[in-house]
Amino acid sequence: MAYRSPVADIRFILDKVVPLAPVAATERFAEATGDTVEAVLLEAGKLCDEVMAPLLRAGDLHPAKLENGVMRTSPGFKEAYAQIAEGHWVAVAASHEFGGMGLPQTLCVAINDMMSGANLALQLKPLLTQGQIEALEHHASDALKALYLPKLISGEWSGTMNLTEPQAGSDVGALRSKAEPLGDGTYAITGQKIFISWGDSDMVENVCHLVLARLPDAVPGTKGISLFMVPKFLPDAAGNPSTANSLKVVSLEHKMGLHGSPTCVMSFEGATGWLVGEPGKGMAAMFTMMNNARLAVGVQGIGVAEGAYQKALAYAQERVQFAPIIEHADVRRMLAEMRAEIFAARSIALACAVALDMGRATGEADWHARAALLTPIAKAYGTDVGIHVADQGIQVHGGMGFVEETGAAQYLRDVRVTAIYEGTNGIQAMDLVGRKMMDDGRAAFRLLQEVEDAAKAARETLPDLAEAVWQAAETMREATEGLIAQGTQDRFAGAVPYLRAFARVLGAHYHLKAALVDEVRAKLAAVYIRRILPQAEADLASVRAGAVDLYALSPEDLGA
Repeated sequence: MAYRSPVADIRFILDKVVPLAPVAATERFAEATGDTVEAVLLEAGKLCDEVMAPLLRAGDLHPAKLENGVMRTSPGFKEAYAQIAEGHWVAVAASHEFGGMGLPQTLCVAINDMMSGANLALQLKPLLTQGQIEALEHHASDALKALYLPKLISGEWSGTMNLTEPQAGSDVGALRSKAEPLGDGTYAITGQKIFISWGDSDMVENVCHLVLARLPDAVPGTKGISLFMVPKFLPDAAGNPSTANSLKVVSLEHKMGLHGSPTCVMSFEGATGWLVGEPGKGMAAMFTMMNNARLAVGVQGIGVAEGAYQKALAYAQERVQFAPIIEHADVRRMLAEMRAEIFAARSIALACAVALDMGRATGEADWHARAALLTPIAKAYGTDVGIHVADQGIQVHGGMGFVEETGAAQYLRDVRVTAIYEGTNGIQAMDLVGRKMMDDGRAAFRLLQEVEDAAKAARETLPDLAEAVWQAAETMREATEGLIAQGTQDRFAGAVPYLRAFARVLGAHYHLKAALVDEVRAKLAAVYIRRILPQAEADLASVRAGAVDLYALSPEDLGA
């Protein structure tokens, strides 16, 4: 089965469900005309289908290797990445000033969706660089921007982010890496970082590490953390890679999946670095890159779900057990629900991207608030859908899905980590019910009001589906009011089911919008609204339960 990028699905969403037109109507993104969007998506899809997807199995079977201190990437990856760089796909949303396309982030999200479905391990390389570009655009000095951004945007150099240490995972404030000022504007960076995706490769001239470290006498916790640019090779006076910096890859992590993407243990041994942003403001600067990555990781889940679904669909059409198994009711149910979940998650992610673009183009607070609200939902729901669909893809294959040679299991092994990195999905949910509700739910209520208004308008055309969506949104509104009245512990206990319920309601909303304009998508909407949306009510029952029953169980009880 050959992977085919879902260009038509993405175009439909951007035309009819989460319109890109308001973004293109702004002065900042006036170049994003319909013809431009069509051309960009088609060309990116061609790259995904013909260059990246054929290397998916090679990356799994022939992982990146560290040989005598030299990183050797999977067969074909170097040549494929060169085409990604030459096509300017790293720089879709980067500013014109340093050589980027200057197109909306929404287009970048759509392209990353397709690339993830084609080859997630390879797609991680440009994704990380895109996040670093955004962080530097917002926080770096003019000198650092002038030196690094053109090289990163061209794809000649690549970027990483270095947060995690053996003792400091989600508690980033516990990091021990140090930065000693050298008196000439540079710093000596010393420490060890783990889980560094694409920490090195033989595909680019230089690897640029954004590293969190603590200055001497810095205050404890996250407020004492600063951010530094630490390149693999120090640039010379002309800005070209020169002397090797004092850093190295200690080892590669042996992972469940994503074998084609080297995940490194990095050692910085008095490496030369440059401060990015203000001293003690490193987390704020890094959060720019992390927020970019949170949406991008959600999209990775959606992309992998697409690849897994396409493979399962092809198998169901070909495999005969009395009849092609696609004719069996349970297989038909799995495939229909898989496709419906993908459409919902993709629509949420693109809605988040559109809100980001509108916020940047207009500066309006409501757009910024909407983007902030949707980011944890897009990340968690997108990756949950990726894992669920990949798992169902194995089930559709039956026993053959458990056999590695079919390739069905790779999707699940590859996507499983997406629910963990860039903040676990539990952390995303706590962000949603905590920080994102500090406005007393105003952004959430505005969004739910739109869902209810759209459902009311759809009652004449699709009364049964519209009523179900309206009722779900109203229940979600009531649950949100109750959540805001809860204490922190109770909120956190119900955070994951709350996020999941919110995603279900939004997914139903976007399905309903699609159903109003397309007969086939109306059938898919019926599957989602009748079979998947009702799960939101069960999730909200868990939200209402609070934390009492969880903490009635002691650690000893849990081990009994």
